[in-house]
Amino acid sequence: MTVHVIGVDCATTPARVGLAFGVYARGQTTVTGVTMGSPADPPVAQVARQLAKRDGPVLLALDAPLGWPVALAAGLHCHAAGAPLETPANDLFRRETDRFIRRRLGKQSLDVGADRIARTAHAALALLQGLRCQLGLDIPLAWSPALQQPGAIEVYPAATLAAYGMDSRGYRAAGNGAVRERLLGEVQQRIAVTAGVPDIRTGADGLDAVLCLLAAHDFLTGKAMPPEHPDLARREGWMWVRDPG
Repeated sequence: MTVHVIGVDCATTPARVGLAFGVYARGQTTVTGVTMGSPADPPVAQVARQLAKRDGPVLLALDAPLGWPVALAAGLHCHAAGAPLETPANDLFRRETDRFIRRRLGKQSLDVGADRIARTAHAALALLQGLRCQLGLDIPLAWSPALQQPGAIEVYPAATLAAYGMDSRGYRAAGNGAVRERLLGEVQQRIAVTAGVPDIRTGADGLDAVLCLLAAHDFLTGKAMPPEHPDLARREGWMWVRDPG
C-alpha cells in the first residue's frame, strides 16, 4: 500500500506553519519536501495543491489538539459566572490522551482547555475544514492504518522524540540549531529525508513537520499506541505516539 503523507506543524499564523510532504510505501517513509507557510501562499493552499494531484490514500498528521475534554463541555454547559466548578482543574482542562501520554512517556502536553494551544487547535480544525470545502473531500480522523480515503491524525512531536529515546532538551529554542540538526540526523535513521529543512538553524517549525511524518510512519506501521477508550477518544481526539517499549 502506498500512502501520501503530509505533516503539519500547526500555528495561528501562516508563517509559523511548517509543512512536510512524503510517501509511505512497503514499510518505508520518505520525506520529499519541507516548506513553510506564508501569507502569500498559506498552508491550506499548499496542502490543497498536494492533495489535488494525489491518487489513493493520503494521511495528514497534525501537531495540534483536534478535540476538547469531554469534562470541559459538561462542566461549562450550565455554569453561571461566579459559581464554583466542581471538577478538578486537571480533569476539566486535560483530555484522556494527555493523561495517557504523561503516564507512558512523562511528557505533559499543553492543556487545550486552558492554554493558548486552544487557538492553534482552532486553526488546525479550520485548516481541515478549508481543505474539505476547497476539494470537496471528506477528511475524517483516521483510527486504523487501513486507509481507504484521505484521513487525519493528531500527533505530538515532543512525545515521539521521547518514545524513540532522543535527547530533545531545548530543541525548540531559537539558538539551538545544532541540537535540531542532530535530531534530524537521528530521524534520518528511521525515515528517509531527501529534502532540506528550511530555517532549521533558527527555528523548529520545519523539523516539527518532519517529526509529524515520523509519527505518521509509526501510525501506518501499526506501532503507535491506540486509545484505551475508543469512544472517548473519538470525542476528545487522540495523540498517536509509538509505544516506547
